[in-house]
Amino acid sequence: MANLLEKIIETSSYIEKITDFKPEIGLILGSGLGTLADEIENPIKIEYEDIPNFPISTVEGHEGRLVLGTLEGKKVIAMQGRFHYYEGYSMKEITFPVRVMKALGVEMLLVTNACGGMDKKLYPGALMIIEDHINFTGDNPLIGRNFEELGPRFPDMSTAYDRDLVKLAHSVGDKLDIKTEQGIYAAISGPYYFSKAELRMLRNIGGDAIGMSTVPEVIVAKHTGLKVLGISCVTDMAIADEIESISHEEVIAVANETRPKFIKLVKGILSEVNL
Repeated sequence: MANLLEKIIETSSYIEKITDFKPEIGLILGSGLGTLADEIENPIKIEYEDIPNFPISTVEGHEGRLVLGTLEGKKVIAMQGRFHYYEGYSMKEITFPVRVMKALGVEMLLVTNACGGMDKKLYPGALMIIEDHINFTGDNPLIGRNFEELGPRFPDMSTAYDRDLVKLAHSVGDKLDIKTEQGIYAAISGPYYFSKAELRMLRNIGGDAIGMSTVPEVIVAKHTGLKVLGISCVTDMAIADEIESISHEEVIAVANETRPKFIKLVKGILSEVNL
């Protein structure tokens, strides 16, 4: 992107011409989880392909639109489908929507994903609140020129995931009788599922779950000053000595099965969060 600031202004201005709605919470909905956007009241829907400077989702399970409206009394903007590094987009491109959310007034980002569980407690269908991450993608969205208007040259990632929001997520889960786990999310570039040797390596360095998204968006969200909560839907076991095979279709199927529980948890969190 030749001039990131100009592109943010162009894109946010385009959305503001369509609606004067001012979102306060951003939602990034992962594989199979996009139907949460259907719960948004008085929705304003904008297709990615119509938005200046936006990439287009190319992966099954990612619808490809922004949805603005009210959910559990909160003003939200939801990405119904995200972008991935493995689709061929740059790190700056896949994180660009987070910059736009910030420009539109968002204060908090709730990011979700489908992932593989490397810890035996993370069975298919489990919901894991992300406490920290490992960036194993081999790239970083902050590489290159830094615009001080957007954030500091060297942002602190030691508390990328807001501790109060993590506590709130577990508290809401308890109230709703939804079991929530907690762990470290390891992000890889994809687009293949890791080998057994690679899974052992990630587990040995502290990863509890593995996926191909989320961390780039969180890095940019933290850089730009947003509070972040991350929730992973575990769709498969990625334990090196037990894994046989996995397909994207199986990932989507488990995400679909877990969807009602996931939606209930997210809506409960939104109803209680205070910005």
